[in-house]
Amino acid sequence: MSAAHEHHHHHHNPLKPHSHDAADSIDDALESNAQGIRAVKISLVVLGVTAIAQLAIVLVSGSVALLADTVHNFSDALTAVPLWVAFALGRRAATRRHTYGFGRAEDLAGLFVVLMIALSAVIAAVESIRRLFEPQPLEHVGWVLAAGVVGFAGNEIVAIYRIRVGRRIGSAALVADGVHARADGFTSLAVVVGAVGVMLGFPLADPIVGLVISAAIVVLLIGTVKSIGARLMDAVEPAKVDAVEHALAETPGVLSASEVRLRWVGHRLEGSARVIVADSSLSAAEVVAHAAEHAAEHAVPGLDRFDIRLAAQAQATP
Repeated sequence: MSAAHEHHHHHHNPLKPHSHDAADSIDDALESNAQGIRAVKISLVVLGVTAIAQLAIVLVSGSVALLADTVHNFSDALTAVPLWVAFALGRRAATRRHTYGFGRAEDLAGLFVVLMIALSAVIAAVESIRRLFEPQPLEHVGWVLAAGVVGFAGNEIVAIYRIRVGRRIGSAALVADGVHARADGFTSLAVVVGAVGVMLGFPLADPIVGLVISAAIVVLLIGTVKSIGARLMDAVEPAKVDAVEHALAETPGVLSASEVRLRWVGHRLEGSARVIVADSSLSAAEVVAHAAEHAAEHAVPGLDRFDIRLAAQAQATP
C-alpha cells in the first residue's frame, strides 16, 4: 500500500478577495458587523430615552428609590458601549500579532455583559432583602407605577430587537445583551407589581416581588453563561458540522471527508476538514478542493474561512 500524500489547500485570503464569492464573503461579514453596530446604536438611544423619561418622573415625584432605579437604567444602557467597540474591532483587518483578526473581542464583550447581568441580580436581591427587614413607605405610588411601566416597555423593546438581530447574525454577545435588557425589564416590572401590592394594602409586596425577580434573572443568567461559555470553548452546533460534512461528501471528486472542525470567532465561523480525493494530478485535486470549500460555505451561512487538507486515495501496489 503506497502512503497517501496530503497537502493543505487554504481558502482565499479574506482581506484580498480574488473571486466574486470571496468578495461576497467579506461583504457578508462587514454587513453583519454593521447590523450589530446599528442594533447597539438603536438600543442605546431607546434605553437612553427610557432612562430620561424615568428621570423626568423622578423630578416630579421626588422618589429616591425611583432615582436609584433610573441611575441603574442609565448604567445598563452603557453596557452597549463594549459591544459597539467589539463590533467595530471586528471590522479591522488581521495583523501580524492578531493573525485571526479581532472577532474574539465580541465574546469578551459578552463576558462583560454576563457579569453585568449577575450584578443586576445581586443588587436586586440585596435591596429586596434590606427592604424586608427595614420596610420603607412607598410614596407617590402612581408615579412609581408609571415609571415602572416605562422602564419595562423600553427594556423589553430593546431586548426583543437585540435578541432578534443577535440570532440573525449569530452574535451570542448581542443575544446576551438582549437578555440583560430583559432582566432589567423584569426589575422594572417588579416595581409595577410591588406598587400595585402597596396600593392594595400589602407593603411587603415590593421586596417579595423583588426577590422573585432576582431569582428569574438568575435563571436567565444560567442560559446566557452556557451560551457565552460555549463560544469561548469553541463549541458549535452539531447540525452545522453535519451540514458541512454532507456538503463535502456531495462534492464531485470527493471520496470522503473527515476531521471537520468549526468554531465561532465573534459572530462569524471558520473551520477546516480533511478531504480524500481520487489519486490524480495536483491541479485536478485543487479544483475539487476549491469546489468543496464553496460547497461548505454555501451550506453554512456565516462561514468565512474554510481550509481543506487534501489527501489522495491510497493505492494498492501490485
